[in-house]
Amino acid sequence: MPVSQLKAGAVLNYVILGLNAIVGLAYTPYMLRMMGQSEYGLYSLAASVIAYLSILDLGFGNAVIRYTAKFRAEGKVDEQYSMFGMFTILYSVIGVIALIVGLVLYFNINNLFGATLTPVEIQRTKVIILLMVFNLAVTFPLSIYGAIITAYEDFIFLRVVQILRILLNTGVMICLLSMGYKAIAMVVVQTIFNIATLLLNVFYCKNKIHIKIKFTHTNWPFLKEVAIYSFWIFLNVIMDRIYWSTGQFVLGAVSGTIAISVFAVAIQLQGFYMMFSGGISSVFLPRVTAMVTKNANEKEVSDLFIKVGRIQYIILAFILSGFIVFGRQFICFWAGPAYNDSYYITLLFFIPLTVPLIQNLGIIILQARNQMKFRSMLYIYIALGSLALQIPLGKYYGGIGCAVAIALALTIGQIIIMNIYYYRKQALDTILFCKEILKMTIIPAVLVIMSELIFHKIQINSILSFIVGIFVFTLIYLPLFWKFSMNQYERNLLLQPIKKILRHD
Repeated sequence: MPVSQLKAGAVLNYVILGLNAIVGLAYTPYMLRMMGQSEYGLYSLAASVIAYLSILDLGFGNAVIRYTAKFRAEGKVDEQYSMFGMFTILYSVIGVIALIVGLVLYFNINNLFGATLTPVEIQRTKVIILLMVFNLAVTFPLSIYGAIITAYEDFIFLRVVQILRILLNTGVMICLLSMGYKAIAMVVVQTIFNIATLLLNVFYCKNKIHIKIKFTHTNWPFLKEVAIYSFWIFLNVIMDRIYWSTGQFVLGAVSGTIAISVFAVAIQLQGFYMMFSGGISSVFLPRVTAMVTKNANEKEVSDLFIKVGRIQYIILAFILSGFIVFGRQFICFWAGPAYNDSYYITLLFFIPLTVPLIQNLGIIILQARNQMKFRSMLYIYIALGSLALQIPLGKYYGGIGCAVAIALALTIGQIIIMNIYYYRKQALDTILFCKEILKMTIIPAVLVIMSELIFHKIQINSILSFIVGIFVFTLIYLPLFWKFSMNQYERNLLLQPIKKILRHD
């Protein structure tokens, strides 16, 4: 693969993240106000319910990427095409199962949420869920093509299509919301653009990559190997759903749509935060798989783990520091005063999430080594413990109670235990990693403390003062972080594109 594809993929990932951030800043408050808390709560509730059906992927999407990259590194073409046929059949069956399970959910909405939702809200929720189920059922059999494009490391096509989808989806929804349409229209538009994206992936695979899908006899030993690999990925997906979808579900059963909407705003911000971390590591699975297949030494893999983690932390440290200082005012201006508790919920997510997010190349390494078992089992136990805590805490303390349960699980499982495992079992130097990150944290920590002391006396009560505050904070933060927190490699990484542009001019 040309190195330009890898670099372009990472750069375009951050273009997408920046675009999502702009859309989130500009479109989300408009959407929240046009839909209202109750309607947005319904949409978030339905989305959280359908999120559980997405686990029917069973980890196969990741397996397609991993084994395609492996076969390509080994020069096995026919094995690739036979594998594509096998996964096409598997995903078609999964699509049918998703449709059946979704219909069962549809007919039981009243039993699940009848105690907290009105009859009108129940009917609207049922329509939304029916549309989402159809979307998911169609997505499964066609999703293999996006995984193939990723495995072939054709990142530019995938990211450009994603950028166009964000722009078109947002533009259409602004028009529909202005005309009075709400949650149901949003789901219809998302479904249309999702199917269009899937069909574009099919066209690209057939006409640009020229892949073939062969339906041959089943290779049972290979299917067993894939199933074992996918199973541990599948458990990881279940954990993810328990963490980030159960809160809305629990609040839907014990609190109602208002609590769901407040929690959902924090979940949306958490999603942005996670995306900014994944922008780099998401393009590394094919590369790390090739390194493992070719028996790269452990130090080389560990050094890559630290290098990518530092780069991710450059971005996340700035976001986290800025949110701690300006998050209250941001949510007040962005979503409205009614969403004030979202700030505390978001902080309970951001702070413990930071460490696993800057270490998410570790997940890629485990996937490439086919050693996801320990992590998956650990996270399932931790996530179930979190769920057990969310129910009573959510009942008595609402969204903040659910967030506390999630934060405890993240701290115990993803920070403490996983760092010990990476060090002892995967030869990843997490001690050196922590030292590097702590050195990078000194400047952000000092600036956050100083800012909190200053803004305790100087109130930010207008959008103008909010913008000026962020500008001044950024003007101080960036030079100090550049000088004292970044190394020469990281500075060069940012300077090289600028130098190229200047030379071109």
